[in-house]
Amino acid sequence: MQCWYGIDVGGTKIELVAYDATLRELHRERVTTPTQDYDTFLQAITGLVQSADRTLGGACRAIGIGLPGVRDRSTGRQLSANVPSLTGRLVGEDLQARLHRPLQFGNDLQCFALSEAHGGAGAGYPSMFGAILGTGAGGGFCVGGQLLTGANGIAGEWGHWSIPATLLQRHALPVLPCACGLRGCLERYVSGNGLALIHEGRGGDAVDATAVVALAHAGDAIATQALAIHRDLLGYSFANLILAIDPHVIVLGGGLSKLEQLYHDLPAAIVPYLFQGVRVPPILPPTFGDAGGARGAALLARQHHPAC
Repeated sequence: MQCWYGIDVGGTKIELVAYDATLRELHRERVTTPTQDYDTFLQAITGLVQSADRTLGGACRAIGIGLPGVRDRSTGRQLSANVPSLTGRLVGEDLQARLHRPLQFGNDLQCFALSEAHGGAGAGYPSMFGAILGTGAGGGFCVGGQLLTGANGIAGEWGHWSIPATLLQRHALPVLPCACGLRGCLERYVSGNGLALIHEGRGGDAVDATAVVALAHAGDAIATQALAIHRDLLGYSFANLILAIDPHVIVLGGGLSKLEQLYHDLPAAIVPYLFQGVRVPPILPPTFGDAGGARGAALLARQHHPAC
């Protein structure tokens, strides 16, 4: 039987899903992510693969793995804020030595985009961008159903473009440092955490983005203002995304993708930052939601090892 494993590594859980050639799910299992101990992390991955092999009665020859963060292509070392135990480690080499089969790596954001490009909200479009709006902001770009990762493997990292000082000044926002080492990165403001931070800066006390939205719906003036600022910054960022790569469709992921109001309000927020004649592409909710990471990782393995 032909099958591929997809492994989605997140800050709280690692999930393995096995798929057959028709993308029918054969097996699913998840464990808590060991974020601080590297050897325990490697053993968690190995244990999931061994468990799947036993359940399916044989080894699947190719595995796709979606890792959080960035992999330095010149050294192979990982940089990950969400799973600190991976930073500086040769994760690919170490897993290869344990799993003894072809491995294909992407980041979790790119795997989300690839999943939505195949049978998801982005299916049938010549190109699509999967934009994650969760604790951070990032994404992946697919053309013709193929993931484009770029020379450094970071294509889609729009969350680390900088917001111009004039726009921050308009909304009386500080220039915030980012975990990537830069300052004023988009994700510090347009992510779910960013929305909560904007609300806090206006004197609000909502614990997260969901609470800000709930307060705004209840008529709270500070929350309403925070949402308007967030919408403007998000409109700017998506306009630049459109000008840079001109995708035929944008599919949202992450916690903010569940906000129905966003799909209604966002196109109008983008238009002021585009020049005349440029159209805003459809902006759609995801089909697979948080299940897309493992599915996209399996697709990545299948694209690179189709004969397995």
